[in-house]
Amino acid sequence: MKPQLKLAEALTPDGKLLTLHAHDGHYSLRVEHKELMNSATTASEMQLGQLAAPRIAGPAATRVLIGGLGLGFTLQSVLAVAGPKVAVCVAELIPEVIAWNRTHLAGLNGALLDDPRVTVLTANVCAVLGQAATAPYDVILLDIDNGPRAMVQAGNAKLYDRRGIERIAAALKPGGRAAIWSAKTDSAFSDRLIAAGLTVEAVPAKLYTTAKYNTYTIYVADKSA
Repeated sequence: MKPQLKLAEALTPDGKLLTLHAHDGHYSLRVEHKELMNSATTASEMQLGQLAAPRIAGPAATRVLIGGLGLGFTLQSVLAVAGPKVAVCVAELIPEVIAWNRTHLAGLNGALLDDPRVTVLTANVCAVLGQAATAPYDVILLDIDNGPRAMVQAGNAKLYDRRGIERIAAALKPGGRAAIWSAKTDSAFSDRLIAAGLTVEAVPAKLYTTAKYNTYTIYVADKSA
């Protein structure tokens, strides 16, 4: 059996241990020894990006915000369908995650950070959303923490409360789309999206492409034109 290798570690803003591991050709991010994501099981992250396709696949100049870089699979999925005039902003709170993508993960998706369509910000996505009212986005994709039930950073919960959802809605252009990854089905979260005036669909998502059962949920929230 091939050994698990710890490649790097860092502390989250609230002091939790975040580690990057390699095993048998795959990579994983862990928080306090609990796996947060793994490059062997990326179907839901890819699906999150694919849900942007109807808004960004054409020739028009469009703007996309991705909240959370992770291992880069949502960014990969977005760039695979994005037209040449699409501008993609990636907001990642933890600077070490960006650095690891450029170094340890350069052969995975790290090279995508140098795509001319991509801008990477070391920033809290809540702050980026708050600044977007005058320059809103066509698509907002959020894969922050564990979804509406945060596990990495307690402060991430405010992204998903009533005021956070109102901030997301205000940051969308008319006709825009937000897609939010969630580890679990959360009817209360869906209700908050609806209360903010968004049309909501709960889309089942699998752990890996050939899985028989759905594990996660992606909430697709469209803003009326």
